[in-house]
Formats: sequence, structure tokens, C-alpha cells
Amino acid sequence: MFMTYQPKKKQRSREHGFRKRMSTPQGRNILSKRRFKGRKKLTA
Repeated sequence: MFMTYQPKKKQRSREHGFRKRMSTPQGRNILSKRRFKGRKKLTA
């Protein structure tokens, strides 16, 4: 067996990063909700 989580920084940021979130209306909605909740870290 091998570990299932093989982290890749570039791939993670492309899939869950700030620019990806900002590129869609739904993503911007997510960011605004997280800002409202008071998150220190908005995205990956």
C-alpha cells in the first residue's frame, strides 16, 4: 500500500487557490462567505 495523499503545491493552488475562486461568481460568493465568517485563511 501507498499513501493516498500525494501533495502537489501547484496543482492544489490551481484547483483550490484564490485566483480559481475569483474566476467564477460562485467562487467569489464562497470567498465573501469566508470573509464574513472571519477566516484568517481564505483559500489553500
